[in-house]
Amino acid sequence: MAVKDDVVLGENVTIFQPSLVNIYGCRIGSNTKIGAFVEIQSGADIGELCKIQSHSFICEGVTLEKGVFVGHGVMFINDRYPASSDGDKLLEGSDWSLETTLVKEAATIGSGSVIMCGITIGKGAMIGAGSVVTKDVPDYAIVKGVPGRVSGDMRERVSRELNTSV
Repeated sequence: MAVKDDVVLGENVTIFQPSLVNIYGCRIGSNTKIGAFVEIQSGADIGELCKIQSHSFICEGVTLEKGVFVGHGVMFINDRYPASSDGDKLLEGSDWSLETTLVKEAATIGSGSVIMCGITIGKGAMIGAGSVVTKDVPDYAIVKGVPGRVSGDMRERVSRELNTSV
């Protein structure tokens, strides 16, 4: 495991244990922090000021915009119908369709979540720990559960917390 030479690293990227990651063919924006046992595949695009916690998997086709937080053990999926063979033939890289995923600016994905391919997680949204997200998430939505369902709005939560602490 390692950070391969084909990775485009922005300035001040911190990879806490470079010998304990598998990062290749991707772009990682400036001032991003990456924990141990993370895999980021070729074709992933990680924005600046992101935090990716340990044991997470970010596959080809995933884009994280600026300031996204990815908790421990988050798994992204890029193939809606995975299979190893078609009858007697082992499937190859060209035998599947990549589905992209976009995580917009300042979104938070809680530990242990699974993110299905072909969706967008909105700006400032929060995904609760252990959620399975199978559909688009609106900007600032709070999503939790299996399957993930909208349960609130981050703007209301922040506003409520500010009002109670004054």
